[in-house]
Amino acid sequence: EVQLVESGGGLVQAGGSLRLSCAASGFTFDGYAIGWFRQAPGKEREGVSCISSSDGSTAYADSVKGRFTISSDDALNTVYLQMNSLKPEDTAVYYCARARTGRIASMAGQFDTWGQGTQVTVSS
Repeated sequence: EVQLVESGGGLVQAGGSLRLSCAASGFTFDGYAIGWFRQAPGKEREGVSCISSSDGSTAYADSVKGRFTISSDDALNTVYLQMNSLKPEDTAVYYCARARTGRIASMAGQFDTWGQGTQVTVSS
């Protein structure tokens, strides 16, 4: 069974850091890009970051550039999202997802498998 499981969310003060993990099972990253999305209450789901299996390239939303870093550990079949200098507007449920191809993707429709999400709350 193809599955993604997120962990690492929690409550943190503004300026703090969290590291999210996305553990994959039932497939290997070879041939797939993995992305992070987030959804705040009353807002649409937005793409945060993505890492390509084709060439290891990464992409970030403008709102998180310079603060978030995506990385992968192929041996552990896990993708990470290191989040630094967190702001209250980063508060959301964070989801990881598997893209349909190994190329960088940013739209939710380009992903076919989703985790259950992990809550990140940043207090001011």
